Amino acid sequence: MTATVRDDLLAAGLTVFDRDGFEGATVAAIRHLARASNGSFFHFFGSKKELAGTLFLEVLQRYHASVVAALDPELSARAGIAQLIRAHLDWVVNNRREARFLFEISRAEWSEAVRDAQRSENSRLAEGVERWRAPLIARGKLFPMSATLFFSQTIGPAQVFCRAWLSGRDRSDPRAQADTLIACAIRALVTPDSNGEKE
Repeated sequence: MTATVRDDLLAAGLTVFDRDGFEGATVAAIRHLARASNGSFFHFFGSKKELAGTLFLEVLQRYHASVVAALDPELSARAGIAQLIRAHLDWVVNNRREARFLFEISRAEWSEAVRDAQRSENSRLAEGVERWRAPLIARGKLFPMSATLFFSQTIGPAQVFCRAWLSGRDRSDPRAQADTLIACAIRALVTPDSNGEKE
């Protein structure tokens, strides 16, 4: 059996989870959409829960890769913050189905099985951001704080708008709020010494 069948099952799983939710999704619906046999499904995944966990990690990796790719280590404090926020907003809007799965559908009971792998992925994201952030902290351009607190101040507020958009509670494009989100994050994270810093 080829990796293509596995990829087809993951893509079908994403579609069915997005349409029916995790509880409403069935292996039969996923197999039908992927045009895969029962044997093919269980060759790659032991259960719907295992497919969901695998999908979660793959989507998380793609999301993290897009965020890190947007962050050049040479960027100033202000420009780096702007890039992080814009990269998050762009990824969510351009990958709505994946973002809904990652941020709205993912469930504790199946994500427990992938917790260690998720921690590793989160560590890789933090390392990528630290390559840009650590020198700026050392030069007094960014306030020193934990990576968790830093992410809560950059991505956290943007995520509030994204969740409202993903759930349909707000139909306006979350990227329309980018300038305000960036300005607020800069006030919270950039030291007064950086006021004259070039963008």
